[in-house]
Amino acid sequence: MSPAASLVPVILCGGTGTRLWPLSRASYPKQYWPLAGSGEETLLQQTQLRLKGLNQLGAPLLICNEDHRFIVAEQMRQIGVEPGAILLEPLGRNTAPAIAVAALHATSRGEDPLLLVLAADHVIQDGARFRATVEAGRAAAEGGLLVAFGIVPTAPETGYGYIEAVEPLLQAPTPIARFVEKPDAATAEAFLASGRFTWNSGMFLFRASAILAELERLAPEVVSCCRGAIDHDSADLDFLRLERESFASCPNVAIDVAVMERTGLGAVLPLEAGWSDVGSWSALWDTGERDSDGNVLRGRVISEGSRNCYLRSEHRLVVGLGVEDLVVIETDDAVLVAHRDRAQDVKTIVNRLAASGSPEGKAHRRIYRPWGSYDGIVEGRRWQVKKIVVNPGASLSLQMHHHRAEHWVVVQGTAVVEKDGVEELVGENQSTYIPLGAKHRLSNPGKIPVEMIEVQSGPYLGEDDIVRFEDRYGRSDMSLPVR
Repeated sequence: MSPAASLVPVILCGGTGTRLWPLSRASYPKQYWPLAGSGEETLLQQTQLRLKGLNQLGAPLLICNEDHRFIVAEQMRQIGVEPGAILLEPLGRNTAPAIAVAALHATSRGEDPLLLVLAADHVIQDGARFRATVEAGRAAAEGGLLVAFGIVPTAPETGYGYIEAVEPLLQAPTPIARFVEKPDAATAEAFLASGRFTWNSGMFLFRASAILAELERLAPEVVSCCRGAIDHDSADLDFLRLERESFASCPNVAIDVAVMERTGLGAVLPLEAGWSDVGSWSALWDTGERDSDGNVLRGRVISEGSRNCYLRSEHRLVVGLGVEDLVVIETDDAVLVAHRDRAQDVKTIVNRLAASGSPEGKAHRRIYRPWGSYDGIVEGRRWQVKKIVVNPGASLSLQMHHHRAEHWVVVQGTAVVEKDGVEELVGENQSTYIPLGAKHRLSNPGKIPVEMIEVQSGPYLGEDDIVRFEDRYGRSDMSLPVR
């Protein structure tokens, strides 16, 4: 008997999760936040950690927006996982191109592993049952079938797509009859009564060669464009940056539409493991651990006489007093108060913010960078104050500004400050001044994060006032934010 094929997780990290605004935003989407469970692991980290114990488990392939590459790398480092690769999409092109790129990369060295395709932003409460279900699909996938994991419905949901099996479902892969778009309520009721329908989770298991062959047959343009993007990719530190022109010409199409709805090799395997796509705050209330009054409380929250609420604080104290069925989310620059029944409508608010150009629609006050983060505290007409955190061993780029001077005060750790070619060591409660036009850089040589307060002054304080001379993170695109 031939040995079992290795199992390579393909974790799709795209998406902005706008229905979880104000926490989830384009600059830091929901998959990078700790939203489920009592621990501090993010949804992405939980996606990887629940795989521990699977047979022949290989290093994961992660596919993400290039703007999030350092977030992904750092979150994998925090849980002690070294990815097989982090593939950077220059722009979103849906799941068929992402999976094609993963399959091409996985087979580039003559191997043919099983690919376990997962979304980075799902909640699965029963990890053991999830792993058992994956193992139950392994033989079918090794034999060339394309296995889709269908969620056993708990209600006649109209917000999900469905997969119909050719016969009532068993705990084994069953041939797929069809995929069905989101049904109306009566149709969803009939689906549940038949015993042949599951929700389409977007999770799959198949051999890399099998999905490539079906993509070549059914969506050849996807493979052609992705092969061009892979053949002309470029290494960027620990990342593989897909070639922009080839990838941009790829059809924007989901794997369901490109392959799964048209192939004769599809099989559905029912999964019953406490799954949720956490598509709204009400979904997080549904899956969260509630107190005796039905409340889910996260962060600095006090509830008195409140019932069936989701209350979350990221910074300030939130008090729920005698309220019912509310969602209250506090962040650094916005507070959402909504009835639980209206939680799905948050996306309309995000659209309004985007239309008006409001920064709260896209980014938080705290902005993450490969070296750490900065947080705008307060600003005036010709000045602003920021808190800057530089991770151990990290360094800002060597840069200068045309329109502003900076005064740095270190409040934690020890920094090395380079200023016009001269280095100085700046410790806690010490400061340094960066004159307008000075070529400068700050590095953290220590074992703990450097925290400092930066006071900027000048006629123009925009983040695009920079000339970058050197950068260890390969950020040569001057359209990117500074530092």
